[in-house]
Amino acid sequence: MALESINPATGELLEKFDEWSPGKTQETLAAVDLAWRDWRRTSFAERAANLRRAAQVLRQNKDEYARIMALEMGKPITSGRAEVDKCAWVCDYYAENAAAMLADEPAQSDGSRSYVAFRPLGMILAVMPWNFPFWQVFRFAAPALMAGNTGVLKHSSNVPRCALAIEDVFRQAGFPENVFRTLMIGANQVETVIENELIKAVTLTGSEAAGRKVAAKAGEMLKKVVLELGGSDPFIVLADADVEDSAETAAKSRCINSGQSCIAAKRFIIEAEIYDRWLEKFKDAMAALVVGDPLNEQTQLGPQAREDLMLELHGQVETSLAKGAELLLGGKPLKRKGYFYPPTILAEVKPGMPAYHEELFGPVASVIRVQNAEEAIEVANATLFGLGGSVWTRDSSKGETLAARIEAGAVFVNGLVKSDPRLPFGGIKNSGFGRELSYFGIRQFVNIQTVWVK
Repeated sequence: MALESINPATGELLEKFDEWSPGKTQETLAAVDLAWRDWRRTSFAERAANLRRAAQVLRQNKDEYARIMALEMGKPITSGRAEVDKCAWVCDYYAENAAAMLADEPAQSDGSRSYVAFRPLGMILAVMPWNFPFWQVFRFAAPALMAGNTGVLKHSSNVPRCALAIEDVFRQAGFPENVFRTLMIGANQVETVIENELIKAVTLTGSEAAGRKVAAKAGEMLKKVVLELGGSDPFIVLADADVEDSAETAAKSRCINSGQSCIAAKRFIIEAEIYDRWLEKFKDAMAALVVGDPLNEQTQLGPQAREDLMLELHGQVETSLAKGAELLLGGKPLKRKGYFYPPTILAEVKPGMPAYHEELFGPVASVIRVQNAEEAIEVANATLFGLGGSVWTRDSSKGETLAARIEAGAVFVNGLVKSDPRLPFGGIKNSGFGRELSYFGIRQFVNIQTVWVK
């Protein structure tokens, strides 16, 4: 099977890559394991120097990497540059803070001395998605490598150029050979790789279906796994909120990365008192977004990454409309070359509709009318997902009180849900388990070792 890089703005094939044989995959895993035996003995200062150089490589080649993303998965070029900058930030963050985060911690016991140490596990397999093809990888790789692990990447099969470019970042930064490698394999080899005794743990960002398969195999092999899966984030707007600010932020959040983001706001839960006024502002903000060629500096919303994904999204929209949702904007693929879907608003969304229950992975907003804050919380939690959420109100104290009742891994009051190297990131329920980033993320893939001395 070949790995194909297809331009979603045109539907044209960019390049084909031969999938590795199982033998080549095994040879690479053996080489990465061998590299770990030296890498684990390096100091935090040595690792940090390498990671800081990786940040420099990213910044120096920002335009090139953004162009690769634009051509391969349709990310607007300006968003691609921002993504590369964020990758450089996470490299610098862990280069600066990892030593303190993983320092030995003294513990009381009946020994002369006892403490908790944080040792590297070994080779970690990262199964990563196409939607943030650089950021998803670096938010795993930066802490994992700083902890003394090595990494192998099985990237999404539609972004092979991104996968190879990421491997080259570490090569240019001067990391020892085979500390981080890309596996040019399809999904059919993932279970075999997880079964390999050289793999010590697995992290996956992707769909719920993929997460279940990876978690099942990792569980069978008794290997730790971290999952960051889908989301259907609630965006609650209370009657006392700043209508204009919340509506503008709602449009930005719903359509970031052309709507293809796990933590994008997807269900807009609006108190009846301001529903009509808020919806008008939201419609204006969504309609103003510039849709077009991702290589154009003015483009804010590019194509969907694959044709099948666009068609699946459109099917969810059509079914929701057939069940009574109101179409206020968009609603049909654009009649142009490529996989473009316009900013779309479905109003009066009710239970029983795909737009109410399912994750819509594209620029489609589900707007739900509620009578009060209590109903808003009930609706927000009436989902299988639990990744993020936000509450909008002029009373920040009330916002915090309501935030505590939202069943999600992250809740923002009067702000757009986003990932930040300084804050833990991850979900609950069908959005997965485990955490990335911050102090918590770097400790996911270490051996928390008790040391007792007499």
